[in-house]
Amino acid sequence: MPTSALALALAAACVHALWNVILAREPDIEAATAVAVLVAEVVFLPVAVVLWNVHRAVLPFLVASAALQLLYFALLPTAYRLADLSVVYPVARGTAPVLVLVVGVVALGRATSAGQVAGVCLVGVGVLLVRGLRGSPGAGVPLGLVIACVIAAYTLVDKEGVKHAGAVPYLELTMIGPALVYSGAVVRVKGVRALRNAWGPQTVVAGLATFGAYALVLLALQRAAAAPVAAVRETSVVIAAVLARRVLKETVNLPRIAGAAAVAGGIALLSLS
Repeated sequence: MPTSALALALAAACVHALWNVILAREPDIEAATAVAVLVAEVVFLPVAVVLWNVHRAVLPFLVASAALQLLYFALLPTAYRLADLSVVYPVARGTAPVLVLVVGVVALGRATSAGQVAGVCLVGVGVLLVRGLRGSPGAGVPLGLVIACVIAAYTLVDKEGVKHAGAVPYLELTMIGPALVYSGAVVRVKGVRALRNAWGPQTVVAGLATFGAYALVLLALQRAAAAPVAAVRETSVVIAAVLARRVLKETVNLPRIAGAAAVAGGIALLSLS
């Protein structure tokens, strides 16, 4: 893997973890999320126009992905408000690739390998460690699993959708509906003042980072194969756990860090096998 691709994939991991931590830190997570997705849409619109390559066949994939993205952005702030990011993030990001693999094997009849099976087991062990072996599991694990299902679903949809459109225009189009509907719902429930109060440098950075992380992945994919890029990108699970401890002041003990590392390792095995 070229050094440039490695650096870009690591940067994508850091940026992805960063925008999740920024939103989780906000006092009004829902309003901050609404501002972030609106910022991302506005800023990346000129890029999407310049790179415009969209065919009519993409329409059903845009509709399906937009519905799933809206559900994702509805669930994520709720999860971060009710549970620790250091639990929700590893469970959601780690379980989603496992679900994609399971759907591929069961529904699409694809073959699996010993390395992928080992990766699934490692993710399972990691989730258990993140959850904690004692005490009540709390809301973090179930919410993380629900979000993982949504991530897996839009991953499968987008994998087919990008065959009919350029990646950046596709991302821009899938997020227009969710950005408008979600921000409109926040305004209806909390008022316009909530968005004004949430506006600031941090939410702008979070918005830029939501699309920026994906752009970094695309640049990495231009320089290296998808499997190693995906594997390196999932170090975001460990980065998020460390940031949750330092920035959010969550109780992230050694087993939880080890669990996040196990999840990242399991995803790496899934990607490379």
